[in-house]
Amino acid sequence: MNFAVLVFPGSNCDIDCYKAVEDTIGQPVDYVWHTETDLSKYDCILIPGGFSYGDYLRCGAIARFAPVMNALVKAAEEGKYILGICNGFQILLESGLLPGAMLRNRSLKFRCHAAMLQVENTNTPFTSDYTKGELINIPIAHGEGNYYCDEATLAELKANNQIVFRYEAGNNPNGSVDDIAGICNRAGNVLGMMPHPERAVHELLGSADGRKMFTSILSTWREKHGAAAIG
Repeated sequence: MNFAVLVFPGSNCDIDCYKAVEDTIGQPVDYVWHTETDLSKYDCILIPGGFSYGDYLRCGAIARFAPVMNALVKAAEEGKYILGICNGFQILLESGLLPGAMLRNRSLKFRCHAAMLQVENTNTPFTSDYTKGELINIPIAHGEGNYYCDEATLAELKANNQIVFRYEAGNNPNGSVDDIAGICNRAGNVLGMMPHPERAVHELLGSADGRKMFTSILSTWREKHGAAAIG
């Protein structure tokens, strides 16, 4: 299984994502610069956190027009797995691959600390190794992580089981509507989340709860592609 980690000017969690893939599932992984126009060799594409293009205008607003984004949209339509983390989630929102928008944290402060999430949907390629309702410790690091959508969109997210992660009840760090920490598209192959699973893949980092996200991706892909995918 081939992984790509997109790199924009200002990305700063690309190495974390690369190392997480290496350390958790040992699959081939490449850094892919934002000027690339072909993602056909990759089965899973990670959009890392950071400050793409300095977060000018809005977070992800300029990255949305990078050449690689046309290839990313095509990959999403083909059913390939796409995971946007933090700034990557913001880019997915700006590109229209996921619904909603990001606002400044309600506190108007940058929040960087551990956060408890509840797994709401295990029927995605990213969460199949978790159990529904499981509480996991995944760190956050963002200033604009206050997820917002209108009531109609929220109703659709709930009806289609697109809310994948919520912050633990009573511990919403940014003011996100309905405590949302991560959502997927209707097909389930595109996931955006503000917390950083790539920073929670070993107990030395404070938590290993993010490992299951990477093992889920690999096991789901292998199940889909059969025995020939092993190795």
